Amino acid sequence: MIKYTLKCENGHQFDSWFDGLSAYERLERAKLLGCTVCGSTGVTRAIMAPQVSPARSKAEAPLTAPASPEEEMISKMRKTVEENSENVGSKFAAEARKIHEGTAPERAIHGEAKLDDAKKLIKDGIPVLPLPWANKKTN
Repeated sequence: MIKYTLKCENGHQFDSWFDGLSAYERLERAKLLGCTVCGSTGVTRAIMAPQVSPARSKAEAPLTAPASPEEEMISKMRKTVEENSENVGSKFAAEARKIHEGTAPERAIHGEAKLDDAKKLIKDGIPVLPLPWANKKTN
């Protein structure tokens, strides 16, 4: 795992973890990186100084507190969304379409969709929006 400091085209700066440089580059090429403050997909790596830290003992817990007011706000928003909607996972696009067409019960849902599928939903008048966080398994 590697942590990069990222910046968006609007000047916001934030940190994110990746499996490695190739994982970061794959997401960057696919325009799947989003600013944690404004949602912009114009995200690049910021200049960083190397950080060398002593080895931690296994008893130490990783940092879990938000690093900024923006991260705290996003954390609260995530909790609210997850408590008040159903996670339909990778079936998001199909389920959103069924709800819109009236063939599935109307309810709040969240999940994952490929960019092309999300664009088709929007083109068809089905309201969706990206959430500023990744799936818990990958984040």
